[in-house]
Amino acid sequence: MRLLLVEDNTRLSGLIAGGLAKEGLAVDAVSTIAECLSALATTHFAAIILDLGLPDGDGLSVLQYLRSKSISTPVLVLTARLSVRDKVQGLHHGADDYLGKPFAFEELVARVRALLRRPAAYLGRELRLGHLSFDIEGSEIVVNDVQFALAPREALVLEVLMRRANRVVSKKNIGRSALRPVR
Repeated sequence: MRLLLVEDNTRLSGLIAGGLAKEGLAVDAVSTIAECLSALATTHFAAIILDLGLPDGDGLSVLQYLRSKSISTPVLVLTARLSVRDKVQGLHHGADDYLGKPFAFEELVARVRALLRRPAAYLGRELRLGHLSFDIEGSEIVVNDVQFALAPREALVLEVLMRRANRVVSKKNIGRSALRPVR
């Protein structure tokens, strides 16, 4: 599973990315909103860990952007903003979970794993695009009422393309996604 970590504190970012890698999770780390949006435009992530206090703006704008584009990637806010008002605001803007700094690394891992268990129910089992519907779990597509079965790698590529509909997806990013374990 590939995660996007958006954290401007270089030392903390390195510790989190290294610790998650030891847990078997691939992490792409960026430190600004601009880098975050660029990464999201080219890569499919299973979840995002998002700091709110970033050098080029408020991380809440990333949440608003994602949800306005109907991008349902699970987001864990990881921030020093600890008031109840801040937490409620983050959740209202589309965060799936909220963890304050300082934090116990074990708790971060547990929360990330909990988010990663949810995507099938959260995102839905079926994707639709025009006359095509795709059953993700069954690796079956239906085109104009005709059903077809897909090989595991074909299903992964189709899922990436359908989730990124109307956006350019590079061959590199399709390949990267197709290398993830089959469900």
